Amino acid sequence: MPDLYGMINVPTVVWIDEEGRIARPNDASFASNRFKLLTGLDSRRHLKRLRAWVRGAAPALTPAEVRAHQDLPTAADQEARAEFTLAWWLSRKGHADDAERHYERAAELAPHDITIRRGSMRTRGLNPMGLAFLKIAVKSALTRTPLYRPLKDSP
Repeated sequence: MPDLYGMINVPTVVWIDEEGRIARPNDASFASNRFKLLTGLDSRRHLKRLRAWVRGAAPALTPAEVRAHQDLPTAADQEARAEFTLAWWLSRKGHADDAERHYERAAELAPHDITIRRGSMRTRGLNPMGLAFLKIAVKSALTRTPLYRPLKDSP
């Protein structure tokens, strides 16, 4: 899913209509305001938009609007996903030591991609809700690189 839709963190929401078309590309959103203090995202805004779209009271984004909000992966992003996939495969086959350098390379290539960085933590024996993730979050804050990136100019 992250590769297909260009997701770099969770929670990420994609609206797909009955015909299988993207009605709203990946957007950072939560189902409740449980983490609002941490993320700064108000779930009520997204839920209001979603309900209006489902009820037919508000239109989906046009294909051109959807495309304007999507970021195509760079060569580094693609290489990072390949490194992550190789590392995951090596880990599953019992080669954790060999996998580690590929996990590290993936993180170097795409430091903004939390699905890669956090997604490897359990396999590596790290707690994705613990100190390892906190370090990523602090660095993100210090470099002003947001972990959660909602769509800009959302309807």
